[in-house]
Amino acid sequence: MLSVPTLWTAFVINFLALGLIWAYVVRSYPSFDAARFWAASTFAAAAGAALATLRVVMTDSLSPLLAGGSVLIFAACLAAMGIERFFGRPVTWRATLLITGLSSAGLAFFIFGYDSMAMRISIYSIAQSLPLLLSLKLLLRPHDGRVNPGARLAGIVAILIIAIYGVRLVAGLAGAELSFAGVSPLQSALVLVLVFLSMALNFGFLLMAMDRLRNEVADLALLDDLTGVGNRRHLLRRLTEECARSVRSAEPFALLVIDLDGFKGINDTHGHAAGDACLQHFTLMAQTRLRPGDLLARTGGDEFCIVLPFSTLREGAMIARRVLEICRVDAEQCVGTDIPIAVSIGVAQWTPGIGAFPDRLIAAADHALYEAKKNGRNGYACFEPAPPLAAGLEIPARPEMDLRQRA
Repeated sequence: MLSVPTLWTAFVINFLALGLIWAYVVRSYPSFDAARFWAASTFAAAAGAALATLRVVMTDSLSPLLAGGSVLIFAACLAAMGIERFFGRPVTWRATLLITGLSSAGLAFFIFGYDSMAMRISIYSIAQSLPLLLSLKLLLRPHDGRVNPGARLAGIVAILIIAIYGVRLVAGLAGAELSFAGVSPLQSALVLVLVFLSMALNFGFLLMAMDRLRNEVADLALLDDLTGVGNRRHLLRRLTEECARSVRSAEPFALLVIDLDGFKGINDTHGHAAGDACLQHFTLMAQTRLRPGDLLARTGGDEFCIVLPFSTLREGAMIARRVLEICRVDAEQCVGTDIPIAVSIGVAQWTPGIGAFPDRLIAAADHALYEAKKNGRNGYACFEPAPPLAAGLEIPARPEMDLRQRA
């Protein structure tokens, strides 16, 4: 027969080990707030189990069960607070203190006021299940269009834990006292299952943390270090998605290729720090003229691109004019050592001829950009395919394209 004190000792050791893991996560990722609550929860669970184990030594007192049960309930509430924080929900201590305080008072009453094991089991089971029950919706529902695999695991384990406490509650009310401090094979098995499920719940939390951190790293890989906008990898991924969508739906989208005029001269005259400041300032200005869903990306050096979903060439030209306008207004307001920023912009629209090849669209916008620079810079040009030839006319070996430039 399994020894209940041995199982509780294993419970303490396992949760101390989990606490050390969470403490390392907290130290390594200080901005990951949920880990703080989960670390505190594991250490509290270890302390609560250690207090409850003293019941074996102090057979004439139920005080260790009161203290241990209260701390274990507090640990469950801390775990639920970590789930709330993980999903960006505001965290308050009111519910935690209320659940812990009321359950502790109830346990104390049915220990010292009116001795009833059935009521103690009922109160403890409800208090342990309630925080997990309130967190199930967050664990199991999709967030940002997907379900976190670790959250799904934690949700399934939470359901199993709630089911076990539900069985204890029903059994206690029916007169079958399934105490965790008992020595029967069934009671020992219940403790063993709960030890396993409690560890599995924390493994679910660890998977949640790993998934979150992996996504953050993936996001950082798509951002430009200097300006904080998308980088070339992000641009190519987005263009590939937009081209595939347009192939399916025949809906157009537009691309702007932007180059800062005279940027090499800024670096040579004022230094690279001033050049970096100009890039950051242009990024802030351009973002004020974009719409929700538009993507601004820095593709290298002083070159930027703007992806305009569901936009025609005319709408792309309108955005180009807006960007030029804010740059010109800002340049007019420069005084002293301020550096005016001027840009040239090439505008192109996706067409069926481009298909699912983003490089063709980029090349078209680049041609328009070169035309804008050739015509005096600080302006924009649009790339428009030449109209189809009339029937019977000879088709040239290399079709010409019409580049229209606008100041």
